[in-house]
Amino acid sequence: MRLFLSLAQRRLSSAVYLSTRCILPRPYSSVSNHGHREAPLAGITVVSLEQAIAAPFCTRQLADLGARIIKVERPGVGDFARNYDTRVNGIASHFMWTNRSKESLALDLKNDKDHAVLMKLLERADVLVQNLAPGASARLGLSHDALKLNHPSLIVCDISGYGQDGPYRDKKAYDLLIQSEAGMLSVTGTGKEPVKVGISIADIAAGMYAYSNILSALLQRGKDGQGCQIDISMLESMVEWMGFPMYYSYDNAPGPMPAGASHASIYPYGPFETGDGQSVMLGIQNEREWANFCSGVLSQPELATDPRFSSNSLRVQNRDTLKEIICGAFSVLTAEETIARLEGASIANANVNDMHDVWGHAQLQARDRWTEIQTPAGVVPALLPPGSTKVAEKGGYGARMERVPGVGEHNEAILAELDLFR
Repeated sequence: MRLFLSLAQRRLSSAVYLSTRCILPRPYSSVSNHGHREAPLAGITVVSLEQAIAAPFCTRQLADLGARIIKVERPGVGDFARNYDTRVNGIASHFMWTNRSKESLALDLKNDKDHAVLMKLLERADVLVQNLAPGASARLGLSHDALKLNHPSLIVCDISGYGQDGPYRDKKAYDLLIQSEAGMLSVTGTGKEPVKVGISIADIAAGMYAYSNILSALLQRGKDGQGCQIDISMLESMVEWMGFPMYYSYDNAPGPMPAGASHASIYPYGPFETGDGQSVMLGIQNEREWANFCSGVLSQPELATDPRFSSNSLRVQNRDTLKEIICGAFSVLTAEETIARLEGASIANANVNDMHDVWGHAQLQARDRWTEIQTPAGVVPALLPPGSTKVAEKGGYGARMERVPGVGEHNEAILAELDLFR
């Protein structure tokens, strides 16, 4: 009975809170939402002063869940990520990836009239996200401290390279630089030179922690009606992801050595060449799999108890010798034959795909994971967000998959909603 009353009180509190909010009345819609439940964040408005990858990636996740995202951009040029390349019918590949389902509002925030538009917009917003240059949002009066008196329920998420305080606060930060500061480059490559991760992994990490913290803040606000500040650091996000190599080198132990595409502390785990000039990826996780691999794939069951290879630590220590044995066995097989043997022995394996292979990946096709979105340059394919479904019977929501906007495309509509006319 006490639990029931507690839940009922929370729902009443949330209902009263929502009834007092002035939500911008833009209806939620989705090309894939027919027959589904309402999206989880439908009715939530996010204003984002965003650029590059970290903040736009965060807000795109919120848009996928149904939130309304108003992307504030510089007039004319917009988010500088729009000009990284022209690979998608003239649109930049990074921008295409991180900016669907958003509305673009072009404002010059150094102009008093445009700044007033933003402040009026924040009166109706639930979340403010920003990843401007260090100190820029504070100079614009957009810090949580400056906003909380008049907007006590507003959630303010600041994304930066190093955080809102500390000796590195004002230091410029880009993805590669954060990878370097966080020690990522010490565990990548082949040992001859450091190699960056091939995607913007520090930006992605920061964007995902911003996204999950905003979801948590929305849940908390539903309980007490209060907003908060969220301080997301790219460095801290990346260092969290470096937990394994950090603990591996605990108490001044040697860190993992760069091992190319192989695993630094598990062997065999990585790519191996086959007789047709291709490569296959495989991984051995335990001694049972190692025995199956020796007998069912290599046809050399005696290797399972060979004193050089009888534990993972010994296999890592003698990896060069073991690699010669494995590649020798694979040299008389094609990649297809090798994978067939691996499958037969229940050994984890994968193809070494390039991007063209991924576009046509059979598993993604079979699970119907592709849809289409509109852009200023026409229709392009887009992958459905992980976890979403097209099938209403599964009880899920239809992910919001809407247009990628042009710079300032929604100025007129948003200004009309705010009763501002120019």
